[in-house]
Amino acid sequence: MHILLIEPHEGAKQTFHYRFSLFRSLSLEQIAALTPPEHDVTILNEKIQTIDYTRPYDLVGLSLMTCTANRGYTIADTFRVRGVPVVLGGWHPSALPEEAKTHADAVVIGEAELVWGLLLKDLQQGTLKPYYQADRLPTGDEIPAPRRIGLRAYGPASIQATRGCPTHCWFCCQHVVEGVHFRPRRINAVIDEITTLPNKMLHFIDSSLTINPTYSKDLFRAMKPLGKQFECYGNINRLAKDDDLLRIAADAGCVRWFVGIESLSQETIDSMKKGTNKVKEYPTAIKKVKEHGMMVTGLFMFGFDTDTLDVFDKTYQTVCQWDLDCAQFNILTPYPGTNVYEEFERQGRILTKDWSKYDVGHVVFQPKLMSQAGILQGITRTASRYLSIPNAMRRCINTHQLPADIWWNKVTRNFSARDNVKIFKE
Repeated sequence: MHILLIEPHEGAKQTFHYRFSLFRSLSLEQIAALTPPEHDVTILNEKIQTIDYTRPYDLVGLSLMTCTANRGYTIADTFRVRGVPVVLGGWHPSALPEEAKTHADAVVIGEAELVWGLLLKDLQQGTLKPYYQADRLPTGDEIPAPRRIGLRAYGPASIQATRGCPTHCWFCCQHVVEGVHFRPRRINAVIDEITTLPNKMLHFIDSSLTINPTYSKDLFRAMKPLGKQFECYGNINRLAKDDDLLRIAADAGCVRWFVGIESLSQETIDSMKKGTNKVKEYPTAIKKVKEHGMMVTGLFMFGFDTDTLDVFDKTYQTVCQWDLDCAQFNILTPYPGTNVYEEFERQGRILTKDWSKYDVGHVVFQPKLMSQAGILQGITRTASRYLSIPNAMRRCINTHQLPADIWWNKVTRNFSARDNVKIFKE
């Protein structure tokens, strides 16, 4: 069969981020790896490629996030009108499979490792089922190395060592597909995969590489001889107190930690069930990471029920004091399948189900202590000030004698983050 796997996007504009980085969908590449070799697989990222609907395909698969669901449904409908079977998977179809099924011949719910082969056989035999869901999560050994079709050597290569996050934050949709059980791949399998990559920079997409510090330390030690650089996500409580992890990570080539700081209010942190965050530990963790020669990007979110209008200026002032290398500012978004979505739906506070607006740049719910306009004005003001060209340049100059390639990573991160300022809308 000729199989087309698509990562859809609303619009097709290349941003600074895409011109200087290459973040590909590992989900589709893992699906390609699960596909028997007798089938021909093409992977298309609509952000940088155009779909040719006239080419003959036997199956089209799309991986959908909530913000790309509408676009994905349009693509799916177009292929189905032409008689091409379509299967949908990813976070959004896993959360709302019945909705997704109205635009597809089949829906994969959750992870695909244990059902993709069966789906292909059923399709060939004319017995395709409407839904495919495994009765268990795949183990780390069952997670395949991606089949990297058309990989380019420049920019970072995405990689995954583990799945599952036991923290299960109130707002996070990661568990909708991956669940809350931590499942690491064998370290030698990860190392074997890395050795095949020509890319100097790696980007771990794992929810957090601080969930199991023993595993991460062993992984980083094994990576050291490979001479790669990498960036990854981590929980701030572990970074604040595990100097051994920081030393080993830096020694292995880690250049940046992405940290979900979320809020400066412990009350807010507790309300989102993020037990890994202790506000009083934030400055210590950031300082320690930077002292080990690595950068820190802080991830912040606004719109929680405990937030008031003064949260924006307080956050801006504090972030500047911490000397973060970069920061990203998002609006709380109640994704289907999350606790916040269920609570807001029950309270009648979901204002729209236009999924294209679920991009962390729109206010899609009724806030409690602020207005929609107040959130938009506050986050736009904060992001515009922090990511202004003078401030971005100041952060890039203040590099503490970083090597040239790591300095360039800092530059691209700061200027690509400016794209987010443009998306804040009602």
